[in-house]
Amino acid sequence: MWRTSVNGKAREPLIKFIRKLRRPVFTTRELSALSGKSLSTTSQGLRYLTGQAILIKIRRGLWADANGERLSAYSLVPFLVPGHRAYVTFLSALHFHGIIEQIPQVYTIASTAHSRTFRTPLGTFQVHRISPSMFAGFDWNGPDRNFLIATVEKALVDSLYLSAHRKKQYGHFPELDFPGSFSFAIARQWARRIHATRVRSTVLRELDRLSAR
Repeated sequence: MWRTSVNGKAREPLIKFIRKLRRPVFTTRELSALSGKSLSTTSQGLRYLTGQAILIKIRRGLWADANGERLSAYSLVPFLVPGHRAYVTFLSALHFHGIIEQIPQVYTIASTAHSRTFRTPLGTFQVHRISPSMFAGFDWNGPDRNFLIATVEKALVDSLYLSAHRKKQYGHFPELDFPGSFSFAIARQWARRIHATRVRSTVLRELDRLSAR
């Protein structure tokens, strides 16, 4: 297996440095700093490990441990928009929380960065830009804490917010199954944070309709 070296002396295999990161997704720059090797040398080693099916190249400078126990498509979320935070929301979060059964075809993410689509070996991601006033209502997922995800109420409001902004992009939701713990009062609190009067009114009306079912 490929190893780093200093002055001709073998050091730890690169895979050991990857394991030291204790997470399944990482950048070339991170591993270069940890191993003490140049970016070009580190990249060469990462390409070798990819050829051995030990790693997955996500995109230039971003890699995933193919054998990482905690690896999932969601592991990529913190790395999708460099310089910006992003969180799982919209239909992806509603499915994650069990509100909808239908599995979304793409992973839907919110950020204050420009909207764009990323196609990766682990799935396709749509990043939707939302206003800074609505960039809240999320937390780290579970004990692994490897990606941010909206609360169930915020995910619903985000979806309605996007629908109102994007000409009914989510005009026909899959069937929604709200658990007893779901709070429409909390959802309305989030909706009232929407600055645009028309959008806020549209979202609040839809929440009223859903809560009256």
